[in-house]
Amino acid sequence: MEPLTKELINNDYSVHLETSGSYPLTGNFDWICWSPKKFKKSLEKIKISANELKIIVNNKHDLLWGEEHSNSVSEHCKLFLQPEWSRREKMLPLIIDYVQQNPKWSISLQSHKYMKIP
Repeated sequence: MEPLTKELINNDYSVHLETSGSYPLTGNFDWICWSPKKFKKSLEKIKISANELKIIVNNKHDLLWGEEHSNSVSEHCKLFLQPEWSRREKMLPLIIDYVQQNPKWSISLQSHKYMKIP
């Protein structure tokens, strides 16, 4: 990714990455969103490099899992909870309640899906 990100930055593009953190980080990025997956271990480097932590919420336990991950990022990392799309009707009220009680977190939505954009 190094040659690609270097060229983009040299041409005044902002370069953002969303990753599970399972593979080595290469290249230069203006913003890194770490969205860990339960079935793949994340590398330590991504945790300390993340500007944003996004947790996909499938069930109530994912809120606790998210808290565990929030302890491994910097204090400046933005924290987001996002309902898994197929369970959004059930998970969104749970997330809203959780964020109201835990204001360090924010809500993230897949707005393109609400607008029916693939």
